[in-house]
Amino acid sequence: MSRATLKTDGGARGNPGPAGAAFVLDDGSGQIACGGRFLGEATNNVAEYEALVWGLENALAAGVDQILVLMDSELIVKQLLGVYKVKNAGLKPLFVRVMELRREFSAFEVRHVRREENTHADALANEAMDSRADVGDPVCGPGGSAQQGSLF
Repeated sequence: MSRATLKTDGGARGNPGPAGAAFVLDDGSGQIACGGRFLGEATNNVAEYEALVWGLENALAAGVDQILVLMDSELIVKQLLGVYKVKNAGLKPLFVRVMELRREFSAFEVRHVRREENTHADALANEAMDSRADVGDPVCGPGGSAQQGSLF
């Protein structure tokens, strides 16, 4: 598999507050993997970055080398495109990690989408927050570690 679309979303109830991060990875013929995880206490922007990092790790673990990232966080999209600087000290390490992962792909594109176009990732993030647990079927856990029962 070489080409896929990654949709990510993160959220926090309160800012900061209980937070969740989620992704949906699709190769055009169907969903490859999806996951949501409870982050504990975090800001919305940290949750958005955590979702993106985890989604990119899953894409690489699934063998994707060309990725289109769709997110409803205009701030993060503009930071990744270089339109905005990353000023928040808590976001800088996450931004650096995304840029490291980005170099692993032969093609990387990121676009902002409206929230209505990102409902599956949003639902997984909310499910993770509600259950305070991991949900979905990811290829790998946070940090790229293999999931039990995974085919990869």
